[in-house]
Amino acid sequence: MTTQIYRDAWGIPHLRADNADELARAQGRVTALDRGWQIEVERHRAQGTSASFLGVHALPWDLFARRVRLDDTARRCFEALERRDPETARWVRAYVDGVNEGLVEGTSASEFANSGLAPGHWAPWTPLGIWLATHILFAGFPAKLWREEAIRHLGPDAVGLFATDGPGTSGSNGWLVGGERTASGRAVLAGDPHRFIEDPGVYQQVHLSCPEFDVVGLTVPGVPGIAHFGHTGKVAWAITNAMADYQDLYRERLRRTGAGVEALGPDGSWRRAARHTEVIEVAGEEPVEVEVIETERGPVVIGGPEGLDGGIVGEPEGLDGGSSAPPDTPPLAVSLRYPPRVTEDLGFTTLLPLLRARQVADVDRAFDDWAEPVNVVQAADTEGGLLHRVAGRVPIRAEANRTRLVPAWEPGHEWHGWHEPPRGHLTDDGIAVMANQRGPATPLGVEFAPSHRADRITALLAEREKWSAADMPAIHMDTHLGSATPLLDQLAALTDLTPEASALRERLLAWDRRMDADSTDAAAYAAVRGAVVRRLAAHPAFAALAEPPAYPEAFAPWLALLPRVAFALEHLLSARELYGIDRPETVRAAVEEAAAEPVGTWGDTHRLVPWRAFAGTATTPDPGLSGDHDCVLCTSAVPGLSDLSARGPAARFVWDLARREDSLWVVPLGASGVPGSPHHRDQLPLWLRGDLVPVITDFTRLELHEETAPVREHVHSQHIAGFGTIRILPLDPVADAGTIHRWVSEQRASFWGMNGLTQSQVTEIYAHMGTLDTHHAHLVTRDDEPVALLQTYDPAADRVGDCYAVEPGDIGIHLLLAPAGPDGDRPGWSATLMGVLASYVLLGLDRRRVVVDPDVRNEKAIARFLRQGFVAGPRVALPEVDIPDVFIPEKHAQLAFLPREVAFP
Repeated sequence: MTTQIYRDAWGIPHLRADNADELARAQGRVTALDRGWQIEVERHRAQGTSASFLGVHALPWDLFARRVRLDDTARRCFEALERRDPETARWVRAYVDGVNEGLVEGTSASEFANSGLAPGHWAPWTPLGIWLATHILFAGFPAKLWREEAIRHLGPDAVGLFATDGPGTSGSNGWLVGGERTASGRAVLAGDPHRFIEDPGVYQQVHLSCPEFDVVGLTVPGVPGIAHFGHTGKVAWAITNAMADYQDLYRERLRRTGAGVEALGPDGSWRRAARHTEVIEVAGEEPVEVEVIETERGPVVIGGPEGLDGGIVGEPEGLDGGSSAPPDTPPLAVSLRYPPRVTEDLGFTTLLPLLRARQVADVDRAFDDWAEPVNVVQAADTEGGLLHRVAGRVPIRAEANRTRLVPAWEPGHEWHGWHEPPRGHLTDDGIAVMANQRGPATPLGVEFAPSHRADRITALLAEREKWSAADMPAIHMDTHLGSATPLLDQLAALTDLTPEASALRERLLAWDRRMDADSTDAAAYAAVRGAVVRRLAAHPAFAALAEPPAYPEAFAPWLALLPRVAFALEHLLSARELYGIDRPETVRAAVEEAAAEPVGTWGDTHRLVPWRAFAGTATTPDPGLSGDHDCVLCTSAVPGLSDLSARGPAARFVWDLARREDSLWVVPLGASGVPGSPHHRDQLPLWLRGDLVPVITDFTRLELHEETAPVREHVHSQHIAGFGTIRILPLDPVADAGTIHRWVSEQRASFWGMNGLTQSQVTEIYAHMGTLDTHHAHLVTRDDEPVALLQTYDPAADRVGDCYAVEPGDIGIHLLLAPAGPDGDRPGWSATLMGVLASYVLLGLDRRRVVVDPDVRNEKAIARFLRQGFVAGPRVALPEVDIPDVFIPEKHAQLAFLPREVAFP
């Protein structure tokens, strides 16, 4: 068997090879073809070279990456991997070879041309660098900088007051339901990792098969295998962020000597620190020289011998207290100690054993080698085995190391080995729920998520005796907001409000606490909450924290006051005393403020804004979202700052241990990272609705690519329960000519304007359309049977554009339904089809408004559009069009428009 690449209906790669190395090579090649731009950006981020093509906004990250020595750490870890586990090192090299082949073969993402970046060459350690760069901030070590400032200005009680997961953390939901509580008698695993929603997405669906193993799962693009979420057919596993603290910050006293830089150690002696300078290229700007210093604790990530800004050569001096400053002043230089820099191990020896696992015992042994990030692992197998444990390395050290910066020159802050990863507990009927709350990793962490998500999932699971894989998406999409209680309690105690504020108060006290996109009450709650957050953040009691110290910009999300207040609001409103702040009066003013401003629905302002690396890529908010930070449907915004959401479920999955084929998954956008690809955004409508894609593992149901003739791929596919699968395919002017000519020749299609044309003339029209970048024709099928002809076009490049004011984001469509079959008029058919088409053109193509121009005499079509929510526009006269050998006459049309916010409120 040669290496084979298959694709399913969603463009998800299914790979088959003779052995694990060839399979890794194929995985690397497919990743380069599907996600070339994304993984090249990640390679440059790991190297600290992304500003060379992304510009000055990427410089803060590059400065951090250079100073923390990401690329050097990855190289050291790979060299150690070659000594410890040559098989895994060879496997990683095979993946890298495949990536390099794919990058040479060609990448079609427009960002390469727009940014001027040419695909580069991967080193063997590049996957380790990408893994490290992706997770270096997961433990949230910059939170120690925040705590240092909070303690300095507010006292030690501030640590607990603000101790919650905040804007810089990444979380997950995960739940394991044992066979005693499932309809099949076999376990089900489900969950959704919460990260920044990126375009392309941070997870890649993949199926890897060779004689040794056959695994489906979600992988990190640029890294071989399936580390976080996988199903081998016999055993499945998933992870959540354990919220452990395993990185330490040390205040350093540094001094320059004639030979370089020295650091004061815990024994009172000055020791030579490693030092060199590097140059960072910045697109459109002068290069920046950065001084890289490493003490015996670790790389210096803040400041240098001259002060906080001393690490950037040539910048103006910042705060400077000298190396002899007492330890209770703001730190002048700070080093970071993190496990892979110490051990030269990123845990990649876990990856191959995971793919080969057959029982939870195999998964358990594999995760014994896990390094970082520190995760909670849940696993189940077909024999009834269940696993719930922590995995990863957490150093044993003084308690002070966990919460604050510690002085490098004082003894007692060294590391003394590693904690034994704790084991979690399952209920008697085999249920475990993790949502970043305090759990098995409690002894290892400081800041955890409130228990709201975990409590809600637990409560939902208790509502039903038996569960199946198909039931789980309802839990994924639950919008109950448990953290609303403290603010609502404050509201309940208010009196003497204005009539408008009193009415708002009554509405919110009767609210069902669901953050649904179409809820006006949820929007009103969010307005009050945001006003409370802004008022608290502006209070003089917190004034000293309003301006963070001159720390590097990369740490800003952990240091900004308003987000800290927003995410700790529950604690701030519930605390016995809050630095003399009159909280009832603050809430009263916020309610009055919100009552004076009109609000729509929560989805009007709570919209998805995916992060894109290239600033030149335009981005518009997607349709309104349900959910909130403390809902199971965790779509996070920053209350008081913006309702727009850049973080949420980066994937959803359900692993069924009874039948792997009944497993489900979905990602926010699509399998492809190439804009304009049929599979770039085709899963977005499903993700928004809470639907998941069936997992396919039977290769006979897949399309073989590269070893057969080219296959016409669909640009959109959507399954409608009880109706069938609707697909939209590019029209083939020759192959489809007979079908289309038959449809347009019928009397009912007279308004289409092609009655009387020959088949060759119809072919000529659509062949000509195929040469245009602005007009496209598609064949629509239902369960592979042709049912409609769809044409899309740019109104500005069409005759209709001369007849109305074209707006940015407009897209025109023409739709011709096939003749009715044995079902007659097919009640509901046109409405169902229009819903699918709206998903494709408004969500899949990311447009703002649909324009239609039916003939004014076609009253049936006009009525159909109006029923679908279209708003009638003017009647216009469209001029004639003359294509070689074909004449399209003048047409009197009724314009109508469907805005995206109407189609998807």
